[in-house]
Amino acid sequence: MGGSPLSIASGLRGRHLTRRLVQLYAGLTLYGVSSALLVRGGLGLEPWGVLHQGLAEKTGLTIGVVSIVVGAVVLLLWIPIRQRPGLGTVSNVFVIGLAMDGTLALVPGVDGLARGIPLLVLGIVLNGVATGLYIAARFGPGPRDGLMTGLHRLTGRSIRLVRTAIELAVVATGFVLGGSVGVGTVLYALAIGPLAQFFLRWFAVPEEGPEKVLTEGPEEAPAEGIEGEPPGEAGSVVRPEVAAGTPEQAILRP
Repeated sequence: MGGSPLSIASGLRGRHLTRRLVQLYAGLTLYGVSSALLVRGGLGLEPWGVLHQGLAEKTGLTIGVVSIVVGAVVLLLWIPIRQRPGLGTVSNVFVIGLAMDGTLALVPGVDGLARGIPLLVLGIVLNGVATGLYIAARFGPGPRDGLMTGLHRLTGRSIRLVRTAIELAVVATGFVLGGSVGVGTVLYALAIGPLAQFFLRWFAVPEEGPEKVLTEGPEEAPAEGIEGEPPGEAGSVVRPEVAAGTPEQAILRP
């Protein structure tokens, strides 16, 4: 694959290592919690959550276990498209599913919009916080995000098109299997990009040395700053928070 090679041991150094590890596992745990709240809200899940819930309905497994199995299967798809996992990639597979099942065991289901809407909103906001936390930790993309950018690199299609195609297929399959599609699914799709972008900046870890921030991925980072923002002054080094063609962009661009 192009760009800097990524491995499970990649990035395990530097004076901010402890903070990055805390952010990684806090983010992944919170992601599982937020996904569970969307389930309990009963108003629709995020795209992959729809598939996980549908498979859970058909197999009798918990939705967290299904999430782990699907994550592992997607990770196997990285082999033919020559993606390389990082610590965050492997951790993503297990931590989110375990946190999700743990939260579902503690939080009961609710009836009616009066209780479902607050859980939906809280779940989406916490999901944005979680995404910002684990992306800013810079330990590699999740299996599903890496699949998007790997296919983007191989096919030459835009991140937006690849992501849309995958998520439409995932939602449709999950819906047929019995997964929950609703207003929450649409609201999540509209809100997660802006929320994650905001929290990504909030939780950004200070750089060490000349490396770019958040650019571990298959393509080089552009010279300019974030879309819509001017480049730095002459002679300055601009380090974009999200580089074109990276797993981070796959998450943040709706």
